Amino acid sequence: MSAAALERQIRPIYDSLETGSPKTAVVSCNKLLKKHPKNSLIKALKALALVRLQKTEEAIVLCDEVLATKCTDDATLSAMQHVLRGLGRHIDMITMFDNAYKQQPTNEDLGSQTFFANVRTGNWKTAQQVATKLHKQFHNDRYLYWSVISTVLQANDSTTPPSMRTLLYRLAHRLITSSPSPSHLSPDRFHLHILILRELELYNEAHTLLDSEFGQQLCSTSLLCNEIRRDIWRLKGLWKEEGVRAEERIVKMNDRNWLEFLSVLDATFADVVSSHGSKSSDAAGTESSENIENIRELFVRIAEQDGHNDRSAPLALLELEKRARSYRLSRDHTAMVDLMENYFNLVGDKACCFEDLKPYLSLEGEDQARWTSFLESITLSSANLSDLRRSINVHALLRHTLSPTQITAEMESSRATQYLKHYLDGLKLGEGLPPTELQPVDDFAILAGQALVNVWKLADDETQLYNAASVLEFGLTKSKHSYQIRLMLVRIYTLLGAPSLALEHYRAVNVKQVQNDTLSHFVLSRASTFSLAATGDITYLSECIESSQIYNTNSQETSDFVVRAFNGEKYSQIPDFIDFEDRLDNSLARDAMKVEHVRMRITHEQLTTDLIDLELVELKFIFNRFHHDNRDFEILPNYQPRSLPSFHEQTLLFDKNPGLGWLSAFLKIYISVLQQASDLDDTVEDKLLVGDRPKQSIDPDVKLPWKERLSRRSQDELDELTPCEVSFFDYILALADWLEPYHNHIRPSPAAVLAEVTKHTGSKTLKIEELHPQNGLATNGHTKKDEEAPVVKEAPEIVSKFFDDMNAKFKDILISKRLPEALHVVTLTQEALIMLAIDSLRFKPASVVKVHKLGALVQNFKSIRAKAIEVLREMSTELLKIGESEGTAETRKTFVEACQLVTAFTEIDHDFVLNVAKRVTEARKKMLEGLGKGVAKLCTAYSNA
Repeated sequence: MSAAALERQIRPIYDSLETGSPKTAVVSCNKLLKKHPKNSLIKALKALALVRLQKTEEAIVLCDEVLATKCTDDATLSAMQHVLRGLGRHIDMITMFDNAYKQQPTNEDLGSQTFFANVRTGNWKTAQQVATKLHKQFHNDRYLYWSVISTVLQANDSTTPPSMRTLLYRLAHRLITSSPSPSHLSPDRFHLHILILRELELYNEAHTLLDSEFGQQLCSTSLLCNEIRRDIWRLKGLWKEEGVRAEERIVKMNDRNWLEFLSVLDATFADVVSSHGSKSSDAAGTESSENIENIRELFVRIAEQDGHNDRSAPLALLELEKRARSYRLSRDHTAMVDLMENYFNLVGDKACCFEDLKPYLSLEGEDQARWTSFLESITLSSANLSDLRRSINVHALLRHTLSPTQITAEMESSRATQYLKHYLDGLKLGEGLPPTELQPVDDFAILAGQALVNVWKLADDETQLYNAASVLEFGLTKSKHSYQIRLMLVRIYTLLGAPSLALEHYRAVNVKQVQNDTLSHFVLSRASTFSLAATGDITYLSECIESSQIYNTNSQETSDFVVRAFNGEKYSQIPDFIDFEDRLDNSLARDAMKVEHVRMRITHEQLTTDLIDLELVELKFIFNRFHHDNRDFEILPNYQPRSLPSFHEQTLLFDKNPGLGWLSAFLKIYISVLQQASDLDDTVEDKLLVGDRPKQSIDPDVKLPWKERLSRRSQDELDELTPCEVSFFDYILALADWLEPYHNHIRPSPAAVLAEVTKHTGSKTLKIEELHPQNGLATNGHTKKDEEAPVVKEAPEIVSKFFDDMNAKFKDILISKRLPEALHVVTLTQEALIMLAIDSLRFKPASVVKVHKLGALVQNFKSIRAKAIEVLREMSTELLKIGESEGTAETRKTFVEACQLVTAFTEIDHDFVLNVAKRVTEARKKMLEGLGKGVAKLCTAYSNA
């Protein structure tokens, strides 16, 4: 058959893959393979279809067959590239392109693809070597710069030893200076050249290039080049020269870039900063004082010139005075307040005013009194948008500087009423706005909500959260797209134990792409506390999976952006793309979400060895990573007084922010138990692993034995755990220590495990040669061993008394009516029972117990399990009882009566608050009854186990 005819027959396979019909593609491939059984392209396309169908085992067999042929045609290589990426076999992809390039060394495209294969995996050393080879062979300057940036990226890689980094930068410098064409022909090449000089501290050479005619031209047209030029000037100590240059741009070119004003300010204080603490500091201070006056005159002149058109100069005057005060060079003690008053008069009707003035509000004594008096003297009005914005800023600024004596529950309640009145009065200005627009008065609703949350913290009165929720819910009826109000409600409903409402508002924010990483903590932090997975409600499990899609997209797409940047010679973008990919791949939120998913999954699914092995491998990978915390907490507005914790800190669930310490603790908890329950060790994992093993952290602790790493407990971990979680941590470590000798005695050898896997899956997909189990190990450990079983010991007191202790805590919490904490105790107690079941799974078969004489150990399990089930059933009964009372008319009535502060205003009627009450109480009832029934269901399941 001709090539054209075969191509026509293959075309439908491509169409099926492009339209998302992999099953059809497999059928078409099977038909063609009967006629062309050795055609590598058809096999590659079938493997790709199987990968998309998640039939990994079959795809691997075909993939290995194609790789063995060492194909060189573009179509097959392209298809195999997608297959190998889908399987996570990036090293095999490098090998495939490398073999093809070796067979066709004159094929420039194959050489480029080999380079890009290394780029996709961050294999910068090999990438540099390939780029150098391409440059020598094809004499294209682009390949030389590929080699240079690859060397720079290798130097910046976290796995590169510090001693090697300078050598690599020197190599990059030698390469870039050997280029036949100068770097200034392209802004990105020039930026790369200066960056290398900066890292090597060759500031004079960099200064010469930047100060040249072409350097000045590039800096005037490229923000990137100008930014690195500014760095070089400062590193070289040319503060004053940079200040003169910036002043010239401000005056002659009317440049209002804030960075230019900062350069002028840095130059003004350069002498006093460099001589701080030395004998010449007095002289430097005198000179700086003169400079301050000159610059003040300059900024005043610019401020008068710009008027209301630009706020850079007035803001620079504030920064100038702040720095002068910090170095005790200010001659007028009233200047700061005068400048703040002038700034407010200029910008007070803008939304940016509060945030602009915030850094300068650390006033004391007379200054504070003057500033407060000034703000209180302003006539507040909502007659027009400017007056309304000015009123919002006045209240926000006054609130920020409240002293501790001015913050009581009664005073805060009064302020909340005042804010709410202003909010309702100002709504008239937003009448007629499209539903997609936000009300200009929304900040007053936020102020009222935060004041009420403050009353809740001060008085420990949950009813204040009812008021806050009602105010914010009313605000959403006017501004349904206000993400700030919705995120505040997410926090408040979480504190009220109404997670379904919190999730509803979070989803209404409609987070996209990378926001899933930065914002998912709002609903998925400690999500297992509110999960009803045991009853079959997988809402939170689904949310974890949906929020995790960004990480799959990142691993597939970001490397493509890097490749495009190489092709387009956008070298300045490449480190940013790589950093972005690394921050997402090693995201703290991602892995905390994964831990929560596992915690919920084990309540929903049957405990099997497959589940245990799969989760163990993934959690061990996570434990070996260095994590980046990308979570966004600043997105929450904060109008709380500066003397108090922020709104974010006030509304943290259990007053704890689960970060790296929390993640580390729970990884230790789960790995300790899953590792004992699993037959896998590192040797077996390597044999069974389909894709490449992820890069490990450079932390030396990663190389320590697992037992030593898992037994360590740091203060950072304990600080981020609740008291109940600390008890749970102690329980798990004690349980693992107690059972370790018995697990080690029974666990089969790696050879036996691999033999068992081979029996069930076949050896085609395993990277093993011949397996010869010895001494009956292929029976998976059910054969009696020569050595005696360890002597059975009683369970440690921490383990045996854990459930009684949790029951006592639960009863104490019920008295104080703290619903989220009650849910927290119950879910941890339930989790402790499941972890006991996982850790004792190996001892479940009667034959194992009999052969190894572990009957006494099993009796220990039974007594602990019986106690756990007894306690959990008691907790379940209490939850169901509370749940029944939550959904009653009496509870709703109590809610509405507690909201008198809100219902006192005719605009927010009784029915509206009643509807909020109904939704909150129904959500709490659903949570309590769902968890109660789920716990009862698990108790039944494990009592029969």
